Amino acid sequence: MALSSKSSTFESWLSGVWQRRSIAACLLWPLSLLFGALAAWRRLLYRCHILSSYRLPVPIVVVGNVVVGGTGKTPLVIWLVAALRRRGYTPGVISRGYGGRANAAAGVLEVNVDSSVELVGDEPLLIARRANCPVMVGRDRVAAARALLVAYPTIDVIISDDGLQHYRLQRSVEIVLFDERGGGNGWLLPAGPLREPISRRRDVTVLNSVSVPAGLPENCVRMQVAGGHAESLSNRSRRMRLDEMNGRILAVAGIGNPQRFFGMLREAGLSIETMALPDHHAFTTQTFADSTALSHADIILMTEKDAVKCASIDRVGNDPRMWVVPVTAQIDGALLDLIDNKLILEKSRGYPTA
Repeated sequence: MALSSKSSTFESWLSGVWQRRSIAACLLWPLSLLFGALAAWRRLLYRCHILSSYRLPVPIVVVGNVVVGGTGKTPLVIWLVAALRRRGYTPGVISRGYGGRANAAAGVLEVNVDSSVELVGDEPLLIARRANCPVMVGRDRVAAARALLVAYPTIDVIISDDGLQHYRLQRSVEIVLFDERGGGNGWLLPAGPLREPISRRRDVTVLNSVSVPAGLPENCVRMQVAGGHAESLSNRSRRMRLDEMNGRILAVAGIGNPQRFFGMLREAGLSIETMALPDHHAFTTQTFADSTALSHADIILMTEKDAVKCASIDRVGNDPRMWVVPVTAQIDGALLDLIDNKLILEKSRGYPTA
């Protein structure tokens, strides 16, 4: 049984429209031509230096999408921080902080492990906690990166969580991430899911999928997101293997692609009911009070991204039925070699270091 909110139902319908060249998509296609023309004009203005872009004194690695929706950027960023640290780098992260009040303001804010999720956003807070590195959020990523370097002058590489289309910030490496949906029907918004053409240049394509969708290169760097245990929301030191769980289990996900989370749980052998919510869903006590399935569940599983919001909610954070499923990105080592080689090359050309 699957439960969903009205907004999530609309998102699911729209995602279905974007996966094929349906009648609805065809009706929207003229608007996608206008969107593409405006996007191309904007890129041209930056390329011709009519709009200003800024080069910072350390290399920037951008992890982003050309498609709308979640593809697994946060696990990739967390993996990348740890991988670069093992190579001797001192990384930091910048993010827009989607959903947080800092994103709505003009300023920049540092993310700490005890920051308010309402202020900084769910993904930056999760990155700060899991990656254990400096994180700065702000709508202006140039300002965020500069603030990060002022606060932490030993940082020698910055990872931008999203920001592929934030051309004001010059970058050394661009990583474009796809999942099993690929580029959908291949059309730009609003007729399709693409923010930019699927052929957009990048340094590397990462695919968070077992199979290669049409239109993507066969030599994609492969990524999988896996989790084998759950942790109690009220006491994260209390763990249970997924294959040991039984009873009525409800899986709740307010992420870009909830079906990927549900599929991972089913692959672990769990029989689950599901509740898909919109990405960055604002959880409240009422979220869990309005559903009969929720009230009857013996175990409620959620993503780490949702857990950073739910942990502080009265009668949710202390509910013994609430369990968090941490996931870890498993990525072909060729990605780190490619990034490392690119950074070494830039340094040999005189790229200034922090």
